[in-house]
Amino acid sequence: MNRQTLKSDSLLLLTSAIWGFAFVAQRVGMDYVGPFLFNGVRFALGSLVLLPLILKNGIQQSTPTGNLPRTNTRTLIFGGTLLGIAVFAAASMQQVGLVTTTAGNAGFITGLYVVIVPILGLFWGQHPNAGTWIGALLAAIGLYFLSVTHELTISYGDLLELIGAFLWAVQIHIVGWLSPKTDPLKLAFVEFLVCSFLSLIAAFIIEKIVLQGLVQAAVPILYGGVLSVGVAFTLQVVAQRNAHPAHAAIIFSLESVFAAFGGWLLLHETISPRGLAGCIFMLSGMLLSQLYGLLTVVLIAGLKTPLKTNQPNRKIPKSARKLKKMY
Repeated sequence: MNRQTLKSDSLLLLTSAIWGFAFVAQRVGMDYVGPFLFNGVRFALGSLVLLPLILKNGIQQSTPTGNLPRTNTRTLIFGGTLLGIAVFAAASMQQVGLVTTTAGNAGFITGLYVVIVPILGLFWGQHPNAGTWIGALLAAIGLYFLSVTHELTISYGDLLELIGAFLWAVQIHIVGWLSPKTDPLKLAFVEFLVCSFLSLIAAFIIEKIVLQGLVQAAVPILYGGVLSVGVAFTLQVVAQRNAHPAHAAIIFSLESVFAAFGGWLLLHETISPRGLAGCIFMLSGMLLSQLYGLLTVVLIAGLKTPLKTNQPNRKIPKSARKLKKMY
């Protein structure tokens, strides 16, 4: 492993850990403030963290990659608003769910978006590979073990987390559609502002806001806003420039593991043997869904490798290129 790859992997691991432990911060925050107020302040802080980066890198080009087209203001506002609504819906489900479920359960169930994203791609004419369907089956089995009781019921909190996972998958598809059209940092800035605005409106309508509660929840909110939303997002943008796709898939899947570990370490949460088996199934499904296409490309390319090693410019088979694009 070269030095650049090690640096990228280390940043991705740090990002995954920050996101995983954010479930702990979000869970603790619910002891002092309502879920909508928590998200409103959290995403406002996240947008403020991104603002200096946008200003530092210039008005027209704020991404570290330096190769995006000129930002269209109309696309930026429309896309950022659309994404903000999607994040508001997903984050609200996640945060309300955390009132009655554990950080570990929330982390693993939210992580199912990895499996859901390619399945939702069917609505956009995409065709998931076999690994996606096998991964979805493993994830469904894991969800059953983790969340479904012997009476075939699921807790309210876990159900909200599952709905949130679907909404996060929708948000990722919107990001995939918009990211080639505009600057990702500016897009995230507008996205976070819209989510914060909608969350604060919901908080003022639904929740009882007490200043003392905000003071008591200051540390979890700062963690969720500054570290989880602002810093981790920036680290992801920087790290994925040179990250190996397989490494990124595996490391990001560890977010749910960090969530469960953080819940155990800081909140003294426990997982039953049945729930632990469910976590293993779910993690296996996530990894298979992410890595199947890449592994197939490597396998096909390896089978097509000529016995003579002095043949230059060997092309990847057409089928392998298709799988690579799907991955």
